[in-house]
Amino acid sequence: MLGSGFVSDFYMDGLRDVPGARVVANYSRSKERAEDFGRRHGVPHQYIRMEDLCADKEVELVVIGLPNHLHLPAVRAATDARKAIVCTKPLARNGTEAAEMVDLVRKAGVMHGYAETEVFSPDVMRARAMIENGAIGNVLTVRAREAHSGPHAPHFWDAETAGGGALLDMGCHTVEAARYFFGKENHIKDVFAWGATLVHNDKTKGEDNAVLLLRLEDGRTSLTEASWTAKGGMELRNEIYGTMGRIVTDTSSTRIRAFLQQPAGYLMEKADAETGWVFPIPDEARVYGYQEEMRHFVECYVDGKQPREDFTDGYVVNRVLDAAYRSMKSGRWEPVEVDFAVAG
Repeated sequence: MLGSGFVSDFYMDGLRDVPGARVVANYSRSKERAEDFGRRHGVPHQYIRMEDLCADKEVELVVIGLPNHLHLPAVRAATDARKAIVCTKPLARNGTEAAEMVDLVRKAGVMHGYAETEVFSPDVMRARAMIENGAIGNVLTVRAREAHSGPHAPHFWDAETAGGGALLDMGCHTVEAARYFFGKENHIKDVFAWGATLVHNDKTKGEDNAVLLLRLEDGRTSLTEASWTAKGGMELRNEIYGTMGRIVTDTSSTRIRAFLQQPAGYLMEKADAETGWVFPIPDEARVYGYQEEMRHFVECYVDGKQPREDFTDGYVVNRVLDAAYRSMKSGRWEPVEVDFAVAG
């Protein structure tokens, strides 16, 4: 496990019930954080250099749960050691970095998985199964909203280091979800996007709100709303409209609600409040897709197969977002420049 932050905790939760999976080592740039993570999760070996972890003979598969600007260096370290890799979203800060990452894993001949939780959420997988069974006819449009009140770690707010703001952070989920619902064989032609910093001007130069309209080559569209200014907890919603019906998923919804006058501890990611009306999510790692994706990646590694979400998918998403950021500046539809030699 490369990383000792919030997403690495989720990955550990996701791996906990995966048969045969055992986390043998973890890395953090801070010795104290590495040791604390190891204690909390029962990991026997800690490292403060990525290269040393990747050189560990016990390590077979490396999970990258690091800030965006460290994804490419981590992939270099893992491929140098010929280790299989799973990388968190977004794959990279931009399409150029993502293309280099694809090149590295191909040259090393290692399994590579793109940890896009949205398309491993049980709700979203069920929606896709219904689409495949023809339940709503042909998918016409997709609308998605990903929102919360703002990132939990300082590196997200540094748009230059992270590669972008709310659209990169959250739009990567909805772009891949749209590809999942439409079918990846349907290529994205162009995009139109708007973004602005409406609230967090003192924290970031990146956008804290964005809208992205993407258009397939056949004219069908998907609309994304991404926000870092939504109070009251996470919003993870998809609406899929077809010729014979529609499907709505709301991953952040829960059947539990409570009115509290005293805090009850952790409730859910980005809960914003500990008292009053609260909506705790049980088995959060499974609900968000962490368990299903980790099970899939481990099984693919054991079986010698390539995952259904890999670095080529992350590359396409990065290229879509590159075009979106160009559109924010130009005020025009911008083409999605995908190199199909890279995308496969």
